[in-house]
Amino acid sequence: MSSPTPSRTALAAHGWVQAFVAVLAGLVAMGVVATLGLWAAGAADLPDNAFPRVVAATVVTAVGGTIELSGNAGGLAESDAGLTVIPLSVTLAGALVLAAGFLRPLRHRAVAGAWELAGWAARIGALWLVALLALALAASQTFSLSLRDLGEDALGDLGDLFGISPEVGFTTHIPATLFFGLLWLAGVLVLALLVSRGAPLPGRLLRFQESVRPAAYAMVALLLAYVVLGVVIGLVVAATRGHAAETFAVILLGLPNVVWLALTIGLGATWNGRVDGPFGLPMPHVLDEVLRGREAAELNLGTLAEHDGRVWWLVVVDAVLLLAAAFVMARRSPARIRAWQHAVHMAVALALTVLMICLVGRTSAHYGLSVLGIGDLGGDLGGELFLRPEVWGAIGLALLWGLVTGFLGGLLAKRMRHRGEAPPRVEG
Repeated sequence: MSSPTPSRTALAAHGWVQAFVAVLAGLVAMGVVATLGLWAAGAADLPDNAFPRVVAATVVTAVGGTIELSGNAGGLAESDAGLTVIPLSVTLAGALVLAAGFLRPLRHRAVAGAWELAGWAARIGALWLVALLALALAASQTFSLSLRDLGEDALGDLGDLFGISPEVGFTTHIPATLFFGLLWLAGVLVLALLVSRGAPLPGRLLRFQESVRPAAYAMVALLLAYVVLGVVIGLVVAATRGHAAETFAVILLGLPNVVWLALTIGLGATWNGRVDGPFGLPMPHVLDEVLRGREAAELNLGTLAEHDGRVWWLVVVDAVLLLAAAFVMARRSPARIRAWQHAVHMAVALALTVLMICLVGRTSAHYGLSVLGIGDLGGDLGGELFLRPEVWGAIGLALLWGLVTGFLGGLLAKRMRHRGEAPPRVEG
């Protein structure tokens, strides 16, 4: 009998069963986080047993899927709605679990062939598409609204007179959801390979790991540090100021949306936004105070400081955590890397990280209803929320911060002994 070849053994170590377990674990993690977050937000009370479908829609949007809102109020009324937001807490949970499942069979190996990695990723990708298609088909629901329940008696009388019963609902745009969901998965798997020091790479890519892996690891550690800090602050707020359910809803659905926004603002970046009508932004409340009004407003350190001077602590937190990330990057890099090279690596990595935050942190929502030309009068009948970054300014500031903190981090790590390296010899 012939003994199994190393390639067959490697493929057997991460086959279809392991891929199924990885995908299932990722979906369960996202589903649990989304369910708890929506339950804390009060979505369990939605009519027509819509809660499971709302959970499915939340998971779909968490991986880049597209949910389309629809409205129908009959011939005498018009309705319009739209929503673009990524629940990044759900996204983060799924990304961490999927990355762990992808890397687990590859541990304890230094090199892996490109075809082997591609085959392992393809197994996960194929099962991921099937699961995503099932979620997209399940994420569909229609709700009936009562004009009188919205608190407008005059429009409620019109609705009763003409038999108007507005309906709003959501469906999934399946082709876009599958495309962006697969793109999201590819990004997670590639980032997992870049971050993990123990993950194998094809031989041709080994020369890039000295410059890429430490910087990628530092950026992931930086983002997770902000999330952990946000969880601590959220728990303190829930324990001391009440509104525990709302706070836990923010933690379980959109905490990275808040803390990563704070990261960019601490760098000096500016976001443009507006809040009008029944919509609101999650904690802290100062964001809502700055943006609520008829015109678009700027959200930055200056405008926030007008309402709460404690916002300047964001600069201090950014400086400390960025310097720590730069130090970690330098410590994980070979000793021969110079301080100016650390500065360049940090600047590029931070700029890409801020670009990612700007892309996934955009938020927009609007709802409008008119009956016989009456409507969109404010209150609960219409509203608008949007939040968009000034991307190029944010990237420029990230480059500047990265150069400074990367250089300082390299200097701090220069005199420290690197793991596995002998200390410098002293002649004399």
